[in-house]
Amino acid sequence: MNPADYNSLPALLTVEEVASLLRVGRNATYSLVKSGGIYSIRIGHSIRIPRNALLQLLEPAQ
Repeated sequence: MNPADYNSLPALLTVEEVASLLRVGRNATYSLVKSGGIYSIRIGHSIRIPRNALLQLLEPAQ
């Protein structure tokens, strides 16, 4: 997926959507959320990950 495609993603993503984009398992994504490795918000019982948080995770370290 090229950077222009990221702008077409929804503003809030589910854990399953992020796992699919990162090509990792759902449990690995939940661990990333729990450890604070990626910013997330709770809406009721649901966890949502803002698109910008995913982009920050994917930025190369400088």
